[in-house]
Amino acid sequence: LKSNLCNSGLREAVSSALGDLGFDLETLCEEEHDMGLGNGGLGRLAACFLDSMATMDLPAIGYGIHYQFGLFRQEFDNGRQIELPDDWLKYGNPWEIVRPQYAQRVSLYGLVEHAYDDLGDYQPRWVEAKYVEGIPYDLAIVGYGASTVNFLRLWEAKASEELDLKTFNQGGYVEAVREKAMGESISKVLYPNDETENGKELRLVQQYFFVACSIQDMMARFLRLHDDWEEFPDKVVVQLNDTHPAVAVLELMRIFLDEKKLGWEKSWNLVRRTFAYTNHTLLPEALETWGEALFEHVLPRHMQIVREINRRFVEEELASKWPGDHEKIQNMSIVEGGQVRMAYLSVVGSHSVNGVAALHTKLLKGKLMKDFADLYPEKFNNKTNGITPRRWLLGCNPELAKLIDSVVGPEWVTNLNLLRGLEKVADDASFQEEFMKIKQGNKGVLAHMLESEMGLTVDPSAIFDSQIKRLHEYKRQHLNLLHILTLYRRLLHDPDLPICPRVFIFGAKAAPGYHLAKVIIHAINLVARKINKDERIKGKLKVAYWPNYGVSSAERIIPASDLSEQISTAGKEASGTGNMKFALNGALTIGTLDGANVEIKEEVGDENIFIFGETVEGIETLRASGYDPSDYYHQDEELKGVLDWLGSDYFSPGEGKVLQDLPRSLLEWGDPFFVLADFRAYVEAQEKANMAYSDPKKWSSMAIRNVAGSGKFSSDRTILQYAEEIWKLERIRPSS
Repeated sequence: LKSNLCNSGLREAVSSALGDLGFDLETLCEEEHDMGLGNGGLGRLAACFLDSMATMDLPAIGYGIHYQFGLFRQEFDNGRQIELPDDWLKYGNPWEIVRPQYAQRVSLYGLVEHAYDDLGDYQPRWVEAKYVEGIPYDLAIVGYGASTVNFLRLWEAKASEELDLKTFNQGGYVEAVREKAMGESISKVLYPNDETENGKELRLVQQYFFVACSIQDMMARFLRLHDDWEEFPDKVVVQLNDTHPAVAVLELMRIFLDEKKLGWEKSWNLVRRTFAYTNHTLLPEALETWGEALFEHVLPRHMQIVREINRRFVEEELASKWPGDHEKIQNMSIVEGGQVRMAYLSVVGSHSVNGVAALHTKLLKGKLMKDFADLYPEKFNNKTNGITPRRWLLGCNPELAKLIDSVVGPEWVTNLNLLRGLEKVADDASFQEEFMKIKQGNKGVLAHMLESEMGLTVDPSAIFDSQIKRLHEYKRQHLNLLHILTLYRRLLHDPDLPICPRVFIFGAKAAPGYHLAKVIIHAINLVARKINKDERIKGKLKVAYWPNYGVSSAERIIPASDLSEQISTAGKEASGTGNMKFALNGALTIGTLDGANVEIKEEVGDENIFIFGETVEGIETLRASGYDPSDYYHQDEELKGVLDWLGSDYFSPGEGKVLQDLPRSLLEWGDPFFVLADFRAYVEAQEKANMAYSDPKKWSSMAIRNVAGSGKFSSDRTILQYAEEIWKLERIRPSS
């Protein structure tokens, strides 16, 4: 609601009209549930991209799954995360329109029947398959100014036969209903837990279901205006947002081969010209693979096709480039060791491969996919991520938006580079006063929410220090916790220590099967319980863990934050977009030289960001020299003290040493993300942030310069680069 009102220019009028009726627009917006469509940064990035494409009059459609239940609703039980169903559609969704006339039929399971035509050519048939229907639901994506409205098409699974009445009438009710329930389970839950084989199978079925519906939909749209498949890549380009939709490469190939009878060479040429692939991870373990047996069970024809793609790739491309180098060929093979490597399929089956930040792309080309970059140097390119300024400034921080208007005019909303004009007022006392007054107002609103929703009283003049992102060891929420405990120990030793009061704000969900991530959440909550009630430290530290963090909570937390925690291990975060949202709203970054932090530093200036920690090269050197985290433990008294605390029952009296796996992961299990190596540098960077905040004039100037330097990080710039350099897509301006 808020986004559509903002982009259509109706926000003020609707707010005024509602006021006349005795309603408050902000209160009304709070009633709207976040859509349960994606998990973490990928979904948030896609939402920004759709907004930018509509705003820039680019003809585009987003595709996804119409999940009944989102990721999960997070609650805490004695500090532990518990997962409850996120029934976001409980009261319906007024923004969506069901389009049953565009339903698609999807085949699953079955087997391949070998057959030959009269000429002796192989013509396999996929037989004995089960069928499910995909029903599309369309969500309008209103561009800023409302001149272009694109749409997001979401597929809901429906059993192709409502009920097997014959079986039902013969008393086989359970059997009759089971098939229907199995089909419709496909779109029930976002990201089923893939710890089990059943979970893995459901996830693969989900991915193929969404891809098959979408590819058929694209082809039907193409055929309404064209009849020559040679034109398909000129009219349709498909951007793979990571590897989750990578099976689309095989599905399009299957249709061209089996249904359109185009032959292998022509089909493969069309497929490669159609797809482009965005890589979003530098974690080798996050590169998606599927077991051959499972893949063949669910998609028997696709398994045939991927084996043939791989055979030709190995024999025609790898063997000619690196003859006799069996190790390299094995390392690059798409099907190897009983696994289908979806990232490799995406690279081989696309005409473009991009990273999402300059450092990420450099590491992608130099390390993670070096062999592929050597083979296809022309494919690899960078497209630094961006965020939509409509949602992440105009929508969530309207008072700051008005202040910016007064200096650079309102055109910044669609040309974020104009924010550079704020540099001329960064040291202006009256502008600083207005700027910080708005920040203080946002902090007051958040403080009220913390009190009303969590029962936590905080000082709005304290440093609001926020880390809101998915819970993962590489994002290092536990490094943040170690710093909090360090300050706590110092204050217990000297309650009059001259430090600025601080409110630490966390928001993150842990994957249900990720034990250590859940231990970190438990630890933060138990530490918060202790610190928030400890009168000895005179309220100088408060810790808030915001439950069920999502986009709506981010829209409250980000405008109110002073310090933005972007502290991932160098070389692990592809880009990040939270870092951009915070900077755009006048928060200072404390972070490592990782992801887009590197580019934020370049844009805002070294003196307006708090950089610490090992670089990518430093991490590599530590790893190569035999990193021993216990060295840091024994050499640093403060570090030893806080780790010993966590290993004891100090924060869990009567419950035993429930947090001991956290220090054990750092001391006994190798500290894989170099938390202890960066601890002291992090504490020192935090001391610099504390000193800067104690000088209001200096802090104001730094904060304003962060806003001024955020122009590069508009998703409009990102999308323009995709459109010009990858998609070759032109704007279609609606005639007035």
